[in-house]
Amino acid sequence: MPPILLLLPVIASLIGWFTNYLAVKMLFHPRIPFRFLGVSIQGVFPKRQKQLAEKLGTLVAEELFSIQEVTLKLKELATSEESMDLVGKRIEKTIREKLVKSFPMLAMFLTDDMVEKVTNLFKAELQDFLGESAQDIGNKLEESLDIKELVREKVEAFSSDKLEEILFSIMRKEFRFIEMIGAVLGFLIGCVQVGLTLIAT
Repeated sequence: MPPILLLLPVIASLIGWFTNYLAVKMLFHPRIPFRFLGVSIQGVFPKRQKQLAEKLGTLVAEELFSIQEVTLKLKELATSEESMDLVGKRIEKTIREKLVKSFPMLAMFLTDDMVEKVTNLFKAELQDFLGESAQDIGNKLEESLDIKELVREKVEAFSSDKLEEILFSIMRKEFRFIEMIGAVLGFLIGCVQVGLTLIAT
């Protein structure tokens, strides 16, 4: 067997790895388009950044983030039992300390039962008020905040370096896998070529 045949799988593996490595790099480079033989060449993501920003804005606004959900969560947290317990303690403390200090005569009339009733009355009123306020805030947010447009502007404003950094941080393993697949497939193709050559001879 000629020694060169033994090197064929290794050479094919290197070629497979390099072509996939180059393909991954060409997702981001060249960042600035240039013409070669009459064809404009530019990295996929720099070229499609506006379309990517538009799609991400739509995805986030329609599938991932909703002002209505934020409003419901805000309302839930504002009127939760835990929050209202804290409100009740603060009201009771205010009645017993500040109110009595401002109006000393009240100390003669404020029994524990009366303090509890006043506290519960204020708690109920505040719970309704906080629920309505949370809903109003949510409505104003929905009117003034365009999630789709906000995401689109942010992504579109990313520099090419920043976009590459973000995507690599998310898909680093996948990009490496693509490169390794190229090497493995190249090696296997090289082995097949060696086998076919030996059979032919």
